[in-house]
Amino acid sequence: MATSKYIVFFDGECNLCNSSVQFIIKRDKKNRFLFAPLQGKTGQAMLSKHGLPADQFNSFILAEEDRIYTRSAGALRMLRNLGGFWSLGYGFIIVPRFIRDTVYAWIARNRYRWFGKREACMIPTPELKKKFLD
Repeated sequence: MATSKYIVFFDGECNLCNSSVQFIIKRDKKNRFLFAPLQGKTGQAMLSKHGLPADQFNSFILAEEDRIYTRSAGALRMLRNLGGFWSLGYGFIIVPRFIRDTVYAWIARNRYRWFGKREACMIPTPELKKKFLD
């Protein structure tokens, strides 16, 4: 039985986002996640396809088959699909979305100030390159 792949779209210039990608890669024991920066060709195509702004990179987006999940829903679904202990984090889905997304937006607004910003998207090592779409 084939295992589903999930695509994580992230702000390639954000240090917090890049750390999150590294977090997922380290714990992705089933090799289910692929990655694409929102600034790249694949990210821009996904944003266009779903009618999302192509110049605002303040949301974590998880693609599962033909559906996308943004902000807190995307992050929580990622935890669920990561499996193991981390899937318990999905329990926060019971918190009303407007509360989860308010906290998410606060972190997103301050992420460059708190964690810094890169001048360019990260370049994966040769062994990790196969996990990145762009």
